[in-house]
Amino acid sequence: MSTKVNFLIAGTQKGGTTALYSYLKEHPKLYMPETKELHFFDNETIEWAKPNYNLYHKHFENSNSKERIWGEATPIYMYWKQSAVRIKNYNEKIKLIIILRNPITRAYSHWNMESIRNMESLSFIDAIKNEKTRCLELENSQHRVYSYVDRGFYCKQLTHLWNYIKKDQILIIRNEELRNEPTKTLAKIYSHIGIDQIKQKPMNNVFHHPYNEPMPNKAKQVLLEIFYEEIKNLEQLLGWDCNEWFLI
Repeated sequence: MSTKVNFLIAGTQKGGTTALYSYLKEHPKLYMPETKELHFFDNETIEWAKPNYNLYHKHFENSNSKERIWGEATPIYMYWKQSAVRIKNYNEKIKLIIILRNPITRAYSHWNMESIRNMESLSFIDAIKNEKTRCLELENSQHRVYSYVDRGFYCKQLTHLWNYIKKDQILIIRNEELRNEPTKTLAKIYSHIGIDQIKQKPMNNVFHHPYNEPMPNKAKQVLLEIFYEEIKNLEQLLGWDCNEWFLI
């Protein structure tokens, strides 16, 4: 029986993590808690010099099968700087799954979600223009709500994770892979976790927040300029071709 969490869906927010969580919950060899986001490793109220992991493991008490592997999905782990070392200290052999989405459309989806939740009152263009100032209100400049642009700088986040978690323990896939080729992508994910694939029906628009209107063209142009170099650097870092991300 698992005594530790073996894998994490660790990012990125609005990248397709809810769909992946839903797929993985169907697998009989896995146990995913009913609560999707446990927010353990980004919890700043925990005494991290001597963490009480029993608080974390309480979420896995219903895992009554000796064969089941524990996993959970909290997308902010990729972005939250302090999470990496905490994850390593918890289980240095843990597997991470990262889903990356076009940072431009990810930012708009993030803003749309926060607007629906009434956590954001600014327009999208005003929110991205004022993001740095708003985030500097916090000591570590990581903002759970207003980080629309900052969360899209994937290179620094991945490099930071690799400082603590071995590269072969982190599977990085594209949002388009899971959406367009779910069977092939799930096979890759299950292989990474170390279990056999099962037959599963494709899921469409899992937990998708509808947009009141498309992203404004002015905002697209601003974000294309902001993220151009970042996307090119990501291509070099991962050996990807992300040209379609510019064609939004």
